[in-house]
Amino acid sequence: MSSHAGTIDHHHDPSTSTGIPNKKLLMWTFLASDCMFFGALISTHLIYRLHPVPGAPSPKQVFSIELTSFSTFILLMSSLMMALAVTAIQKSNLKSCRWSLLTTIFFGSIFLGCQVYEFNEFVFEKHMTITNSMLGTTFFTLTGTHGTHVAIGVLWLILMYVRSFQPVDVSRQPLWFARNILHVAVLIGGILLAMFSTLGLVHTLHSGATVGSFFSGHFAMIAGFVACLAICVFLARPRGTVNFTDANAVDVESMGLYWHFVDIVWIVIFTAVYLLEYL
Repeated sequence: MSSHAGTIDHHHDPSTSTGIPNKKLLMWTFLASDCMFFGALISTHLIYRLHPVPGAPSPKQVFSIELTSFSTFILLMSSLMMALAVTAIQKSNLKSCRWSLLTTIFFGSIFLGCQVYEFNEFVFEKHMTITNSMLGTTFFTLTGTHGTHVAIGVLWLILMYVRSFQPVDVSRQPLWFARNILHVAVLIGGILLAMFSTLGLVHTLHSGATVGSFFSGHFAMIAGFVACLAICVFLARPRGTVNFTDANAVDVESMGLYWHFVDIVWIVIFTAVYLLEYL
């Protein structure tokens, strides 16, 4: 038994008596509790769906299945990139891991942008809010909770990406921590600027205005995004050996478990909330 246990490699992470690394066991425990939480929210929506309030809007009149299908596809692709990031760090391919993490962040941000646009359309154009209808109450509570999980995941991915630049000898780079804080802030700022610029472009085109009016009205926002992008490229330049190897694989794997869980939950939500209305 002991000789068999000695052959188990969990990428330098201490394991429990179950043979599962501590960090992964903690993540599985959290996901189990989160699964019950989402189960309660989904069940509540399905129950109230069978007893609509008189005069309530029909879900088919509110939902945009095309937009939601697109955002679902994007989220599934982000799960693929997360799996590639895990595989890359297990093989000590740091460059590939970073690109996969960045792509996952990009896809997750697109999903959040689609959800912001959808919520904005439902509230201001179709007049469905969290208080004026039972459908709005269950829908915004369920999808908003999931969106919060995605936003937390994107933030976690950003922190992990920036963490991969920590030098081995921090004494020789005394400003590494301040640089990493700046890196995180610039990444978040760039994502927000890109998201709101895209939403502004969509609203401009829907209103019948020209693309030129969009650039003139959102010049500062676009310039800010370009500046954030340039700073991110500068901060991502190689500065010697970093303290992020296959020894950190379990951290990326734990992040991958969380991200895949969020994707699986969305598949259930997409089926129960959206597709069920069209069957």
